[in-house]
Order: sequence, then C-alpha cells, then structure tokens
Amino acid sequence: MGKENSKSNNPLFCLKWPWDTAIPNQNNPQSPATPCTLETPWLFKSFQNLSSLAFGFIHNMPESRNFSLGMKAPPAMKKKLSPEEQSEAEQRAFAAALASVKEATVLEFYSPACQLCNSMLSFVTEVEKRNSDWLNIVYADATSDQWLPELLNYDINYVPCFVLLDKHGKALAKTGVPNSRLHVVAGVSHLLKMKRPHKKQ
Repeated sequence: MGKENSKSNNPLFCLKWPWDTAIPNQNNPQSPATPCTLETPWLFKSFQNLSSLAFGFIHNMPESRNFSLGMKAPPAMKKKLSPEEQSEAEQRAFAAALASVKEATVLEFYSPACQLCNSMLSFVTEVEKRNSDWLNIVYADATSDQWLPELLNYDINYVPCFVLLDKHGKALAKTGVPNSRLHVVAGVSHLLKMKRPHKKQ
C-alpha cells in the first residue's frame, strides 16, 4: 500500500547528476553533495558531425518537445519517438540552432518525469514565438546519455535548467536551482535581457 502512494508523489523538480547513466531514483535522497567540476569541450562531436546533424534536421522534423525554431511537422509525421530518436532529434535541433547564427540560443535541460519542466512548456513556446527573430530555444533530455558532454560542460545537476549561448555557441549564463515556477520564469527573463537586441527608435 505504501508503494501506491509513492508513485503519485512526483517531485516538483528533478535532480540529474552528469555521471548518472540511468534515470535517478526520485525516492532516494542520497546523491553526491558537490556538483561535477570536470571541464570538457562544449560538444564531443566534430563540426563535420554538426553539419550532418543540421542537414538531417531538415529532412526529419517530427513535431515534439525537442524541436524549436518554430518549425512544424506535417500531420502525417506526428508520431511518438523512442528515447533514442528523441535524443537524436534534439541533437539535430541544437545543431540547426547553432547553424542559424541567430543572436542567442537557450538550451533547456529537462526530464520527462519532472512536473515543473512539463509545466514550463507553454511558457517556453510563447517566449520563443515572441523572440523568434533573434532567439532559438532547444530542449535537451537530461536523462539521455547523448547529452552527457553538455551536462558535464555546463555543470547541469538539476532540471529545469536553461543555459544561454551566444551565436558562437559560447555559454554566457544559466538559471539557478528552481524553487518554483515563478522563480524559473524570472531566471529565464533575466537570461533573455542579457542578449535581447536593443530596438532602434
């Protein structure tokens, strides 16, 4: 009977340590006390791989959380992706965002089991829509091994976490440990102010 109650008690936000290879046990409070400090290149893929990912992105665009850039897939392509396909699609979207040379890209690390992450989806979609002339937003499943290089490089040990990158892919800032939805919204707004172009009057 105790097990039934624990299933319905999903945490507000999730912790994901970069060295974990599986989805962390939400009911196990024992986690490393210090964040990972290993410094690695921002991406373990060569630029050649990035260009092929960007090319593949154009030919494979299912409508899902992973895709940003305001692109919608035809109704016939709407299907549920496997975790591997989801991660590959997210990597393609990331490569395409960097190749677009817009002023900034925001990389949102999330977990499918995170209630707060899921509650942010409509807010993030609206933010991207309003700032599409200068901003890309890309999703990254923090529970996927394919994002391990970025998890280590950006020191991601909680979700949702938003990382602001400039048009050259250099990380400028990230949001802090989420205390509430309002706290995350404020953090994202602060990131956007750092790179939002000043409109000439």
